[in-house]
Amino acid sequence: MSEVWHQRLAAARDERERLQRWRSRRVFSQQALDFAGNDYLGLAQDPRVQAAQAEGAKRFGAGAGASHLVSGHLGIHDALEEALAEWTGRERALLFSTGYMANLGVLQALADSNTAIFQDRLNHASLLDGAALSGARSRRYHHRDGHDLQRLLARSTATHKLVVSDGVFSMDGDIADVGELARISQQHNAWLMIDDAHGLGVLGENGAGCVEGFNSQAVPILVGTLGKALGTAGAFVAGDAALIEHLIQFSRSYVYTTAQPPAIAAATLEALTIVQREPEHRQRLARHIDYFRQQAIALGLPLGHSHTPIQPLLLGSEQRTLAWAAKCDQNNIQVGAIRPPTVPNGEARLRITLSARHTQSDIDRLLEVAAACLHEEQR
Repeated sequence: MSEVWHQRLAAARDERERLQRWRSRRVFSQQALDFAGNDYLGLAQDPRVQAAQAEGAKRFGAGAGASHLVSGHLGIHDALEEALAEWTGRERALLFSTGYMANLGVLQALADSNTAIFQDRLNHASLLDGAALSGARSRRYHHRDGHDLQRLLARSTATHKLVVSDGVFSMDGDIADVGELARISQQHNAWLMIDDAHGLGVLGENGAGCVEGFNSQAVPILVGTLGKALGTAGAFVAGDAALIEHLIQFSRSYVYTTAQPPAIAAATLEALTIVQREPEHRQRLARHIDYFRQQAIALGLPLGHSHTPIQPLLLGSEQRTLAWAAKCDQNNIQVGAIRPPTVPNGEARLRITLSARHTQSDIDRLLEVAAACLHEEQR
């Protein structure tokens, strides 16, 4: 490596370390209580899902071996796409290897320099990166602010307009007003794209997420991930047949990558069956959310306004956040210590995520440690 490249990497590291924002990757201990992951229904550890994945690997092999458009698209992939389309009330669904790739692929395939994209300020990084990759003109409206979105759309002269929002916002846990977004989008002849990564499987009477009850006319583009509530890996885009055919032809992150391992598709089909037939997992999760919030408020913890499994403790200071996370770690509890640049300056927090697999005693352990952190600061 040339010296100028060594200097560039060293300078970037020095700056990140100066700000005390250098990230360290650790091997997660399965003995620790996990309040950091996104396995909201506990299906990643469900023996039926594990068995389906193992059987899928035996039947179809460990990997797909090629892209979907070569020889990697198997019958199990087709079956999963059909099941996802039916679940979400769409004509078609299309599998992607990751949620990041799905968002990049949709925005790159649909938008160009003549397109105007309007994004919520707190959208996931993959949506922002997808818009940048597309070369489209991009504006960001104030978080969950329909009036600001309306203002920006009214000023746009672009022929093609695309409104893009997370369904459940990944750092705050609040939910987009899909009805308002659909109404405003239709008023301005814009398409609406919802990335419901954290809502699918969790929200809605049938677990179909925050878009449940909204058809493809209201929400033409629906993105969902499989590695959160469904407990496996990968993602999908659902919509009308014309949209899916367009993505098959023009989405580079779909065309030029190896298909999802068929064993993952088999496991996801099993997980989807469980979500649809066993609402008790969602009901248990809802009870955990209510219990956690009631207890956290009673203890005076700096709780956010979320009513989803994502429950941020808004600590503000990065040093304070790291101290609370270290205290949790000492007690064998894993939490997410979220700092800038992932969240804005001054908005560092512990990102606590709840799962149907947790017990009330697990939640009590976490609350006890958080209360101890607060008590130490007040002494």
